[in-house]
Amino acid sequence: IVEANKPIRKTLRPCVAESKDWDTTENLYIEGDNLEVLKLLQESYLGKVKMIYIDPPYNTGNDFIYADDFMRSQQEENEQMGMYDEDENRLFKNTDTNGRFHSDWCSMIYSRLMLARNLLTEDGVIFISIDDNEAFNLKEICDEVFGSGNFVAQLAVQLNPRGRNLDRYVAKTHESVLIYVRDYLNTASILGIEKEGKMVDEYNKTDERGAYRLIGLRNRNQAFNPVTRPNLYYPLYVNPCTRAVSTVKTDSFTDEVFPDTPDGIKTCWTRMKKKVESENNLITAERTGSEWRIYRKDYLISEDGTTATTLVKSLWTENTINNDYGKKAIKELFGANVMSFPKPPELIKRMASIGSHQDSTVLDFFSGSATTAHAVMQLNAEDGGHRKFIMVQLPEPCDETSEAYKAGYKNICEIGKERIRRAGEKIKAESPMTTQDLDIGFRVLELDDTNMKDVYYAPDDYSQGLLAGLESNIKDDRTDLDLLFGCLIDWGLSLSLPYKSEQIDGCTVHTYNDGDLIACFDANVPESVVKEIAKRKPLRAVFRDSGFASSPEKINVFEIFKLYIPEDAGDITKRVRVI
Repeated sequence: IVEANKPIRKTLRPCVAESKDWDTTENLYIEGDNLEVLKLLQESYLGKVKMIYIDPPYNTGNDFIYADDFMRSQQEENEQMGMYDEDENRLFKNTDTNGRFHSDWCSMIYSRLMLARNLLTEDGVIFISIDDNEAFNLKEICDEVFGSGNFVAQLAVQLNPRGRNLDRYVAKTHESVLIYVRDYLNTASILGIEKEGKMVDEYNKTDERGAYRLIGLRNRNQAFNPVTRPNLYYPLYVNPCTRAVSTVKTDSFTDEVFPDTPDGIKTCWTRMKKKVESENNLITAERTGSEWRIYRKDYLISEDGTTATTLVKSLWTENTINNDYGKKAIKELFGANVMSFPKPPELIKRMASIGSHQDSTVLDFFSGSATTAHAVMQLNAEDGGHRKFIMVQLPEPCDETSEAYKAGYKNICEIGKERIRRAGEKIKAESPMTTQDLDIGFRVLELDDTNMKDVYYAPDDYSQGLLAGLESNIKDDRTDLDLLFGCLIDWGLSLSLPYKSEQIDGCTVHTYNDGDLIACFDANVPESVVKEIAKRKPLRAVFRDSGFASSPEKINVFEIFKLYIPEDAGDITKRVRVI
């Protein structure tokens, strides 16, 4: 908990050269430790992510790439536990003989899930792949972080139909996927899947609206009866000529029907009387022997053109979601198995189809080979959606003996970025007529230290030369783009929106998303530039501290903005910042 709330001095630096379609894409690929990245995204994406999918380390006994420190530094912890010899060689692995075997893993995942929860929309959902090693602990953690009442299901996903031949006693064929929602009562959290096959064959009747099936209006569960559900026990009246149904007896609606079984046991209807009246055009009756039975019409295609859906099942066994298809997808793109255990795109695409809307943001902060980005682009191509993805991955080095390293990829991020490039082009090539507007680009951002210089000196340590180097509080290697995106993070603005740069009286002025933020980081900014920016009434404006020769000039900036934006004159610092 402390680790999740500990502040950091980090920022995200744009890497235009590594990106694809930088100016137009709304997708992000972020390189860096996901704990620190999640902290930086807290304001910009608070409550904006509809779906999260993660495939975290399964804690199989190998070293953790994500090593957190909690009460003391990792070096102190390692020294305390005797983890390194005198030559700095590691003596210790996170095996099941380690007393902290489960604790290390739980600490790693707990802080990240705490931060991830904050990013979910009110109808947000998280899917987490896990195996038996930590499934129990993960559920306990998720019950605490998301609330046990927001648990949806633990899917069983058959990833290896043949079973793992290295297992003892039982050859395991499946892994689990835990599903939690932000709010269990929000019915938009999990969508249904379109019916197909035998389910569609049930719609064996037609009228002017199209194919439909009949669903009995009587509740067959005898636990629901006039005693337990009195509001659902009432008579209906049938017109024997037209088979229409009414809640009121008239000269036309003469035949009375109660929700009783053929042998006289009283049950109840599945609809209240007002619901029957409002949906009267969907209610019909059919005679069976000497009795009337009441039904509700259920159409295959609704009035808005959408196909009827059904709940997704908890057991997933389709061939296209097993590990062989994950490897196949990688090999088709790279010509080699550059990742050991990639998840199949169809698996994550299926999750996205029930966990996201067409304009949702999807986050994966254990991105690996970027299967989630591949799946999101594929789903967008198929249903015309405009989902955006955010991939987060630590640049973990590839083993020098691996296929990936031999193919020229030094770390996993290089594989992930290249996969998105190749997968996007492949998807567009396969359906060129329907994917012209498909977003297959991504902005690359790299986690780095803060843009500001670190100043930790006692007064006696200062020298004239040191003071000269502190004339600017911004690090010398930082560009305007670095500063711009640093401001976006500080002010909680989305990192994927468009911006433009223009010259005004010899200064470069950056306008983000048509005025959400306007920034000028030049030195010696003239009053004419300040006035022009103020005239545009941006929601936020940023200048560099060294852009003004004196304190009076800096103060004058705020006075100019008060003049042009009088409605905020009382606290103009909410709009204007000098860094």
